Amino acid sequence: MSDMQSASSPTRPVRFGWFLAIAGAVAWLASVTLTLERLALYNDPGHVTSCDINPWVSCGAVMQEWQAALFGFPNPFIGVVGFAVVVTIGITLVAGARLPRWYWIGLQIGMTLGFAFIVWLWSQALYSIHILCLYCMVVWAMMIPLFVMTTARNIAAGVFGGGPRLRAAAAEWGWVVAAGLVVLCAASVLISFSGVFFG
Repeated sequence: MSDMQSASSPTRPVRFGWFLAIAGAVAWLASVTLTLERLALYNDPGHVTSCDINPWVSCGAVMQEWQAALFGFPNPFIGVVGFAVVVTIGITLVAGARLPRWYWIGLQIGMTLGFAFIVWLWSQALYSIHILCLYCMVVWAMMIPLFVMTTARNIAAGVFGGGPRLRAAAAEWGWVVAAGLVVLCAASVLISFSGVFFG
């Protein structure tokens, strides 16, 4: 029995479906909150967002930067649509659907683009804007494992080919890689804002 078929494998279809649904829902809620805050700012430029904590942790301040609307509209709009799709796919898998290979390739492309966008936003927040957005960081924390585990699932399932060892390694080590990247992201935030957090 392969790792993909093992009941304990995190990339097993139903378990993976629950993961997509839950992580996608958390990121979707954060995106919706950011969208509502952005709309409130449009209506009232003096609006104080719910995560305006200080000059260094402020969603409102980040929203005033050009990076917050890279494509001409608020970035959270992308999350509202994209994560809704992720949740839908997750629920579909939980319900027992068997998706074709092209569908998984499409999901992988979407996850890869989303991850690349998140990496860019992370770099801008830490090294250009120098302001953190709490809801944005929630999205980062969900997008990292979503990308890693989707990639691990697709490798383990043979979507991209590869031998048995590679597939087994992907199924076994996906969570380790995802957790490691989340820890590195958190560490980068602590280091970049060490003066704020530690005085």
